[in-house]
Amino acid sequence: MSELKTRPTDRKVSQFIDAVETDQKRQDCWTIVEMMRTVTGAEPVLWGSSIVGFGTYTYVNTTKKPADWPITGFSPRKANLTLYVMPGFSNYESLMARLGKHSMGKSCLYIKKLADIDFDVLEEIIRRSVHDMKAAYPTR
Repeated sequence: MSELKTRPTDRKVSQFIDAVETDQKRQDCWTIVEMMRTVTGAEPVLWGSSIVGFGTYTYVNTTKKPADWPITGFSPRKANLTLYVMPGFSNYESLMARLGKHSMGKSCLYIKKLADIDFDVLEEIIRRSVHDMKAAYPTR
């Protein structure tokens, strides 16, 4: 059985973000780091090769083994900034309606740039998401 490939690494988040190609995306990444650091109270950790994660929770994966994942995080993908809202979006519909230009997956929020959205609404989505994750997966 294969091991989960996306795990915390010892690589420096600062080096990863400083290598992001465009100035605007790099600045947006630093803004997201500060917001997520404030919301979670956790320092950023590079998970795998491209996810900046904050905090950790343990879930049981499809192989019935416990696996760790960040409570929230993001990745500066080529096309979008991908933010991880682990509980999904069903409890945040009114906030999503006010967010601005975005698209969504099951637990991924895709944004081209922070200038396209209401940053205060984004922060509230992340704040509620982290709260919901901590309630669902209390630390021991």
